[in-house]
Amino acid sequence: MHTGKHPIYNLPFALLCLSSLLFSTSFNMLIPELPAYLSSMGGAEYKGLIIALFTLTAGISRPFSGKLTDTVGRVPVMAVGSIVCFICGFLYPVLGSVAGFLFLRLIHGFSTGFKPTATAAYVADIVPRERWGEAAGIHGLCFSMGMALGPAVGSAISQRYSLDVLFYCSSAFALLSIVILMNMKETLPNRQRFRWSTLRISRHDVVDLRVLPAAIATLLSYVAYGVILTLIPDWSGHLGIANKGLFFVAFTVSSLLIRFLAGRLSDRYGRISVVKTGMAILIVSLLILGMGKSMFWLLVGASIYGVATGILSPALNAWTIDLSHPQHRGKAMATMYISLEAGIGLGALVAGWVYHDEIQRIPYIMYAAAGVAFLALIYLLNRRRGGTSPTTDA
Repeated sequence: MHTGKHPIYNLPFALLCLSSLLFSTSFNMLIPELPAYLSSMGGAEYKGLIIALFTLTAGISRPFSGKLTDTVGRVPVMAVGSIVCFICGFLYPVLGSVAGFLFLRLIHGFSTGFKPTATAAYVADIVPRERWGEAAGIHGLCFSMGMALGPAVGSAISQRYSLDVLFYCSSAFALLSIVILMNMKETLPNRQRFRWSTLRISRHDVVDLRVLPAAIATLLSYVAYGVILTLIPDWSGHLGIANKGLFFVAFTVSSLLIRFLAGRLSDRYGRISVVKTGMAILIVSLLILGMGKSMFWLLVGASIYGVATGILSPALNAWTIDLSHPQHRGKAMATMYISLEAGIGLGALVAGWVYHDEIQRIPYIMYAAAGVAFLALIYLLNRRRGGTSPTTDA
């Protein structure tokens, strides 16, 4: 364990975690209510696009955010992500048509296309290499707290007040995230002033081939999350659960409990070993969600899914940083997040297309998601077995 002059638990890291918590809460508080909101406008057949459009622009923006993170700086790119959330929250009540709603989902995706990319690079800048896994686990814990608080608080606000108030509250959380970022010191050395030419992207700026193994595992594991985001709100309602955010509370609480330990384990035993364990648990959780037909089994599946994501997320994040070059951390993290968004978007799009408001199809879609995760496990099992150091388990 590192005990030198660069501790994890300092003010910059604490501010970063708090900003991420508020940012995560801002956009996650909308998710449980959006399927019903879209249906009320006559767009039930477009439910798969709620997440797919969001992840599409997030993925498209990654090469730009990665390049800007490596040139203009970490803090400005993080700020852009929070500003997009702030603006979109005010526009949802204004654009009250199906087309307007889908357009906003497209724009809203730029938020996660920018902030997480720069945040991951910032973490790598201020934390020593031998504690990247632990730091990713702690930061992920804070981000996941937003994933738990957001849906639960969002559903409560919409039930007690209105959807318009929910949208404005989403903007308020994003604004608080921006205020925190204004007090953070830039960590990128030799940063450049922004020029429009910086936005020119070549094929070399899109994907960092060094981190491709981690990106493949990320893509295959996050297909399940796209399925869950699209189907769980309707599945919860079918099972008689009034607060559609309850699933997200259960899975996030269990994720919080495991993240801190999981990050340390990947630092000690290697990234691939920990990722394989998380992938196996992910498969079990999806099978339970497909087979369970009661609130009890939904929450059991949610809790096990939370354990899986709590293990996978910090290990995949740290594995990506391990494989990256220090001068191209922004591009490396952008590559991982492109894979993440592609997995979520693909899962959401296919799930929405197959589901088509036929509730009896949901279990079979969960089984299919488990099959994709099984492919990821096969891929990992065929990679060479490394030692106990995270740098050798690559």
